[in-house]
Amino acid sequence: MNASRPVRLDIDQLIDNPATRVLVCCGSGGVGKTTTAAALAVRAAERGRRTVVLTIDPARRLAQSLGLRQLDNQPRLVRPDGFTPRGELHAMMLDMRRTFDDMVLAHAGRERAEQILANPFYQTISTSFSGTQEYMAMEKLGQLAATGEWDLIVVDTPPSRSALDFLDAPQRLSTVLDGRLIRLLSAPARAGGRGLRKVVGAGFGLFARTVSTVVGGQLIADASAFVQAFDSMFGGFRERAQQTYDLLRSAGTAFLVIATPEPDAMREAGYFVDRLVTERMPLTGLVANRTHPVLAAVPSAAAVTAAEALCRDDPDSLAAAVLRLHADRVAVAEREKRLIARFTRAHPTVPLVGVPALPADVHDLAGLHEIGLRLAGV
Repeated sequence: MNASRPVRLDIDQLIDNPATRVLVCCGSGGVGKTTTAAALAVRAAERGRRTVVLTIDPARRLAQSLGLRQLDNQPRLVRPDGFTPRGELHAMMLDMRRTFDDMVLAHAGRERAEQILANPFYQTISTSFSGTQEYMAMEKLGQLAATGEWDLIVVDTPPSRSALDFLDAPQRLSTVLDGRLIRLLSAPARAGGRGLRKVVGAGFGLFARTVSTVVGGQLIADASAFVQAFDSMFGGFRERAQQTYDLLRSAGTAFLVIATPEPDAMREAGYFVDRLVTERMPLTGLVANRTHPVLAAVPSAAAVTAAEALCRDDPDSLAAAVLRLHADRVAVAEREKRLIARFTRAHPTVPLVGVPALPADVHDLAGLHEIGLRLAGV
């Protein structure tokens, strides 16, 4: 295989395959992941699959593009006038706090769940604890997959390298919740109600007073109460995380790395590809988004010489302006080809599809339909 000519990624074959159950779109910020995820979902629905697209990006672009006023934590049917897919299209946006609440209600009894939900420490970590968003994204994906309602789940991811943090989220949260501080906070409950000092010695008393001075004694008390209530449901918490992680590594999942043909974005794409390979995740290919191919033949040397002479003799003419524009477009296309070829040399087995840029931003279903066509190479 010529290293400069990668294997072509066949998008229609991917989304038509009934074995494909989950598509995860990842990549750095500003490369069009949300638009690509929505376009893939639209095309899959048009081709007969019952599809749901889940966005983790807090921006409202997806709802606007789908003709919806807003998205929330439950899938909403997308069926505006003129959109009549052979399948179905649903869309939703992750609500981190609501998903955490639902998980608590599912794993804890009613009384214990009410204690947890009312706890100020829980109310803080459920919206701002490091890794919570990524874990809840996995939780929501697991919930959607468990219903069996969907032929295909398309996942949009956060706009940065943190898009892959959900691969670490279960282990990170397990480490925190199994860590020394958490064990100390939950010690009274595990010791039959005896005081912290009696359980872990005077050293912890000094530690607790120090921490209380920094973060406040009430926060320590809230944290301890939260951990004691949460402890009984943590096994189910980790078990579900592992189930979703296994789903991500299964043959029914496909990871698509999205990038634009720019140096920084292609470097980030290389990082994502390497990370997915290291984690043994099912990497399916790269989408080179917003490319600028030149369909006309590159001018011959004689034509270029003549064009340069025309621009020099009559720089304000329309013909000169068109020639300059064409020359700029050729230069952009050649630069993009070099960047993509460099990526392909480094990752020769990764299939790739280029998606030509549209003349205007995508803001409706018609635009998503057009992006779907370009993804499919139609």
